[in-house]
Amino acid sequence: MQHAEPIVSFFRLIPEAPDPCRADRAAGGLLPMRGARYCDPLTSATANGWWVFPPIGFALMWDGGTGVVWTYEEDDTWYPLKVAQFPDFAAYFAKTAPGDCGVYAPPFLTASIEPGIVQVWSGWIVHTRPGWSALVRPPANLARQQGFECYEGIIETDSWFGPLFINLRLNKTDTPIFIRPEIPLLQVTPVLREHYSNRVLDDVRLVREFDAWTDQEWGAYRRTVVEPNLLDNRPLGLHAASVRRRRKRSDSLVK
Repeated sequence: MQHAEPIVSFFRLIPEAPDPCRADRAAGGLLPMRGARYCDPLTSATANGWWVFPPIGFALMWDGGTGVVWTYEEDDTWYPLKVAQFPDFAAYFAKTAPGDCGVYAPPFLTASIEPGIVQVWSGWIVHTRPGWSALVRPPANLARQQGFECYEGIIETDSWFGPLFINLRLNKTDTPIFIRPEIPLLQVTPVLREHYSNRVLDDVRLVREFDAWTDQEWGAYRRTVVEPNLLDNRPLGLHAASVRRRRKRSDSLVK
């Protein structure tokens, strides 16, 4: 089916914010070579979405309680953090946005009332086609930047047209935590709202005993586990190759 509206649309507000890009199956060359070549589950999860980068390099420092300070590249001053605008963005937004919106520039950083929690705005808004939401999470299978963890969230972005942000939980105290602009900070994956409904997630079966297996399950086990091990010269990545062929057939049918 052809749709006038794409599944995902990104809208930039901060001019310096780099473009989101499709997540790379090899994580920009950082996956182990054998995994990137032969493990389709690994590479498919890694590429499942869009990478979104910080609009600027910056650093945070947490005292272990409610105090957080921050600074950014090209500035040597540490500022106490409650709510902070991206440098010079508030004036730019006030000049550019319609008059009734001009004083409502989204903040770049917000310190939560919970100790060590900081919300970081990407400089973008993401919008999805009706019925679709956005899973926002740390980049899949990339080594984590040190000093913080990211909370995941599912945002109903077909109705929420607001800042695309992620919440960080700082886990180091009294030392600068650097957020590098060339490393993706979050990954956005479109998901059908139906896929995380109770109707879908509660539709589950637990088969606890072999006695309950049918010929269908044993046949599937033979194809997946037994038959490849009977091959004299079993090629590496046999399953990954079959998955890629099936994916190509599916993509050609869609086109």
